[in-house]
Amino acid sequence: MAAITSISKEKIWSYLEEVSDPEIPVLNVVEMGIVREVHVSKNGINVVITPTYSGCPAMNAIEKDIALKLKAKGLENVAIITDFKEAWTTDWMTDGAKFKLKEYGIAPPEKTERDSDFLTNLKGSQKIVPCPYCDSLNTELQSEFGSTACKSQHYCNDCKQPFEHFKCI
Repeated sequence: MAAITSISKEKIWSYLEEVSDPEIPVLNVVEMGIVREVHVSKNGINVVITPTYSGCPAMNAIEKDIALKLKAKGLENVAIITDFKEAWTTDWMTDGAKFKLKEYGIAPPEKTERDSDFLTNLKGSQKIVPCPYCDSLNTELQSEFGSTACKSQHYCNDCKQPFEHFKCI
């Protein structure tokens, strides 16, 4: 078992990169921006996470997977702390995560506009979402909700493929 003070934060971060998102297995919890901080002390390891949205059903699985991964690496006294001080945003996702989403067939979120009013932007406007398969802009929204609440369902009129879009939060 590794002594807690002898393990580097960088090593712990690399272990956390091995924890897949249970809803999108091509992504890990670090590149998703779910893991926010790692604290190492003589008393143990604290991993601070932020849910992608309030009530996300995957958060319990993510907490369990993080604890199991670190335990499998020989680390004990691990606490997973859920932090609600800041709301998670798709801006926390790495560019690599967005690329992987597209390769997986999910249209990635675009950059958020923090100065704009979210509800006003939704009124009477439908965002054009590029198809992740053929990059066509000739797409249409089929449903505000896809397989999970954080995705919407779209259809490409050019390549005739249905696809999901990871909503910009």
